[in-house]
Amino acid sequence: MQKKLTLLLGLTLFLLAGCATLSPDFERPSVSVSSFRVLPSNSIVPKFEIGLHVINPNRIPLKLFGLSYEVELEGYRILTGVASELPIISAYGEGDLLLQATPDLFSTISLFTDLMKQPREKFQFKFSARLDVGKFLPKIRVEKSGEISLSGNNR
Repeated sequence: MQKKLTLLLGLTLFLLAGCATLSPDFERPSVSVSSFRVLPSNSIVPKFEIGLHVINPNRIPLKLFGLSYEVELEGYRILTGVASELPIISAYGEGDLLLQATPDLFSTISLFTDLMKQPREKFQFKFSARLDVGKFLPKIRVEKSGEISLSGNNR
């Protein structure tokens, strides 16, 4: 019984040490929003396309298992979504992801109601995404925020 317990403890310590060294040199990939546009649609509700650009600074390919994202305008969550079946970003490589999103009807109505009460030329936006790169690595969180101006002077 003592031998089995010692063997089990040794095996557990070996596995824990192995997990700790799975990714000691893993560098956080860089993710940026590369595009945001309205897609042609046959319905009343518009569809949007969000482009993300991913740079993998690691010597191993980056397999993305999935991602979730949301877009807020003036504090209203307008777009939310998830994506799977994402491309593998090669080692020391980069790639683009295109996401399609449909707006949340009630949040959009609330935003338009607010804008009718207080018209403005500039809108605060926030984009956030969580990329799942596997069980043993933390999710990559991306957050971009800023201002969109109707006059064309965006920051």
